[in-house]
Amino acid sequence: MRPFAKPGLILPVITLLAACATPTDPAPADATVGRLTAFDPSFHAIVAPDARIERLADGFTWAEGPAWIPDADGDGGHLLFTDVPENKLYRWSEADGLSLFLDPSGYGGPPDDALREPGANGLQPEPAGTVLLADSGSRLVARLDPATKRKVTLATHFEGKRLNSPNDLVRRSDGTVFFTDPPYGLKGLDDSPVKELDFNGVYRLDPDGTVHLLDDGLGFPNGIALSPDERTLYVANSDPERPIWMAYALDAEGAVRDRRVFADASDLVGEDSPGLPDGMAVAADGTLFATGPGGVLVFNPAGKRLGRIETGTAVANCAFGDDGRTLYMTSHDSLARVQVRASGMRIRE
Repeated sequence: MRPFAKPGLILPVITLLAACATPTDPAPADATVGRLTAFDPSFHAIVAPDARIERLADGFTWAEGPAWIPDADGDGGHLLFTDVPENKLYRWSEADGLSLFLDPSGYGGPPDDALREPGANGLQPEPAGTVLLADSGSRLVARLDPATKRKVTLATHFEGKRLNSPNDLVRRSDGTVFFTDPPYGLKGLDDSPVKELDFNGVYRLDPDGTVHLLDDGLGFPNGIALSPDERTLYVANSDPERPIWMAYALDAEGAVRDRRVFADASDLVGEDSPGLPDGMAVAADGTLFATGPGGVLVFNPAGKRLGRIETGTAVANCAFGDDGRTLYMTSHDSLARVQVRASGMRIRE
């Protein structure tokens, strides 16, 4: 998600400047950014008080969708992430640095004035080496084969109406995919003349290709994640009037049994805390790393706010990588990382 214009909440003018920049790896002297803020003493059991936040690359317009792709032998790997407005997908690794991986990442047709963000957004690696892709610009969910760079379309419509602009997704170990569908890819958002659905939904995509609506009551459903036991689905609502995270109790089929507000960031929203509830990453112990006002908010499994990882700009999304204890963050116009004491989960098989 790239924040939409709202008085007091829009990003600084550097958003426009970033669009003119060429993505680069930063000089080592510029690598350390941001700070850590503890709201509870237990935060430092998860992120060490002296942990360094490093900027790895910059010059993007709105970086999103980080996904760690492990090597086939399990030793090492690389990060894929998107720049949604620029319609590009990038690759970054410690050994090779930054490179352009896919252009266009999303919509590849003739110029379309109806699109606000033509690129792909959220990414989700799969056990077979493929990557699920929330293709905001093409308004669909797809599977990308990184080896051939070919896409296979998985979902385009719900009950005969075209999806808005899929934003983020997560895969359950049985192959079920959950995804969000706000209007951020469309000019005019909810007022877009090409928007066919009169709501912004949270969906389940079954392995047989059927699409099921789970919730149509969120204004701007965005980031999405599963608990380690796969029984709880978390969804971020990027609405400045209702900046919350929902928790949905799922049954074995993936239907919603119950729902509750997991956490609320209304008290944090403001000009000094750029960003809104967006992408998430869940550690193996259930700790939730959720991008929101001011950076990445860290919650325990009960929804208690423990601390915040701040890069100095709005953070769109985050993902665990390397040995599982590195948190990569797509932070507005840059890619950053920080070492944490929590451990991310392996790709679900």
